[in-house]
Amino acid sequence: MTMMRRSAGRGRRLAVIAAAVILVGCVLPWWQLGGSDGIPPLSGNAFESMGIVVFIVALATLAIVTLPYAAGDLAAGVDRWPAYTILAVAGWLAIGVRVADLFGQGALGLPDRAPGLTLAAVGLVLLSRAAYDVARERAHR
Repeated sequence: MTMMRRSAGRGRRLAVIAAAVILVGCVLPWWQLGGSDGIPPLSGNAFESMGIVVFIVALATLAIVTLPYAAGDLAAGVDRWPAYTILAVAGWLAIGVRVADLFGQGALGLPDRAPGLTLAAVGLVLLSRAAYDVARERAHR
């Protein structure tokens, strides 16, 4: 019994990097208030409100990339460009809702007071590019 696995192309490698960047961004502060004039600083990260969706997008991306290797000889139909695209869109929508919420509260301060939000957005840019690269890999076969 031979196992036929496709090599991880550029798009999938980029998706793994994007997921790692998003995960790091999720634990860093997404907003910060106070911290001057004797006011203690308040801050929060992705584990509030819609930010959790961005965290789940990163975990789902890692799961989709590794699924073909875990499935062995079974076909893993989810490891296709639509899955990466859906995850990227979900991440962008969640981050957009969170940014609008933070803006409404006056807690949005990019990038100096929100390094995690900025890094998560960079990760979503990388994930969007990864979805494009995976789609192009399919087109060239």
